[in-house]
Amino acid sequence: MTTHSSAWQVAPDHPAFAGHFPGQPLLPGVALLSQVLEAALAHPELAALIGPAPRIGAAKFLAPVRPGAALVIRLTESAHSLRFEVREGERLAASGQFELAGAP
Repeated sequence: MTTHSSAWQVAPDHPAFAGHFPGQPLLPGVALLSQVLEAALAHPELAALIGPAPRIGAAKFLAPVRPGAALVIRLTESAHSLRFEVREGERLAASGQFELAGAP
């Protein structure tokens, strides 16, 4: 198994917070998954695993991500999967896995 990690500081003025939700800003899951995908694509070997049309096989959102959050995205590659975790400190905010290119 190989693990890749990257840090992401969520900008307090990230456009995804607009209207989501007034008075209680919360990063939408799609914005978080977009950043996970960008982290995977930054590594050529992971980009090859997920192919030209990446798909998420499963995702769980376990804790809210607020403006200014300091996140760590961890991608773990094994022979049959590419899993991800998004943490804010010790708190798990999201987890899931990509479908691999060429998998049935």
